[in-house]
Amino acid sequence: MKARADVVHLSLLRGVCQIPAYVAYDEGFFRDEGIEVDLSIAATAWLVPERMLRGEVQFAVIPWTRVLASAARGEPLVLVCGSGCEEAAVVVRRGLAPGDVRRVAIPQRGGMKDLTAVGLMRRLGWGEVETLRLPSGDGAILSFVGGGADAASMVEPYATMLEELQMGTVAARTRDVWPGAPGCSLTTTATVIERQPDLVQRVVRAFVRGARFAEREPERAAAVAGRHIGIAPRFIEAALGHNRPDVCALHHEEAMDRVISFMSEMGYLETRPDRAYKDLSFLDRAIAAPTV
Repeated sequence: MKARADVVHLSLLRGVCQIPAYVAYDEGFFRDEGIEVDLSIAATAWLVPERMLRGEVQFAVIPWTRVLASAARGEPLVLVCGSGCEEAAVVVRRGLAPGDVRRVAIPQRGGMKDLTAVGLMRRLGWGEVETLRLPSGDGAILSFVGGGADAASMVEPYATMLEELQMGTVAARTRDVWPGAPGCSLTTTATVIERQPDLVQRVVRAFVRGARFAEREPERAAAVAGRHIGIAPRFIEAALGHNRPDVCALHHEEAMDRVISFMSEMGYLETRPDRAYKDLSFLDRAIAAPTV
C-alpha cells in the first residue's frame, strides 16, 4: 500500500524569488517527495509570519530580514534555504533623470524592497526626496504606474516588465548596495524542524530541484511562474536574465552582516537574535545530492 502523503501548507508571494517553489509545486517535485502541498499566495509578506506562528502555515518563502526581526523578538521562525538574491530594484520613470526624482513609492518597513530603496536613496543623493509608504509592493508599483511617484522600489519581474513596456528604467539594484544579499528565503518554524526533520529535508530537496529546473529551463520556468504571478511569461523570462534565484544566498554571511548593520542603524532591529535563526544543514545535504 502506498504511504499516505504528508500535507503541508506553503505560503508564497509573487516574484522571481519564488520560482523554485512555483516549479516544485507545478512540476510535481513535492509529490515526488511524498508531500501534498496546500498552496496559497499572500498579498504581502507582512501577513505570513503570524500565520506561521499560529501553525496555519508550515513553510513560506518570505524576506529573510523579516525572519531575522521576528527571531530577534524571540519568535521561532527559521530560514532553511535561500531563494531570492539581490532581488530588489529602484525604477525611475522613463525620460526622468535620477536627479529629478521628487517622490519615491516604497513598501512597508523591513523587507528588502524597503531596505534597498533607503540604501539606494542615500547612494543616489535623494536626501530631500519625499517617500510615499504603501502597504505592499503591489501598492508601490501601482503608485508608480498611476503617476503618484517618480520612482518605486520593487522586485523582479516587475522592474523588467516596466522597462519592457517603456514605462521606466532601473536606476539601481540591491547588488549596487549589498552585493550577494539574500532576499525572500524558504522559512519554517523551530517546532517543525524539531518534530519533523525528515519533512523539512524533503521540502528543501524539492525546492532545490525547482531551482535547478529554473537554471536549466528558464523558458519553461517562466511559463510556470506566469500562472502564479499573473503576468506574461515573456516578462518573467526576460527578468531571469537580470535576476535568478540562488538557493545558496543565505551562505553569503558578509552581505547579510552589512544588511543587519544597516537595519540596526535605521532602528529596524534593536538586537540580534540570541538563538539560531537559520539552519542550512538541510540545504547542504540537498545540494550535495545527485542532480535530478
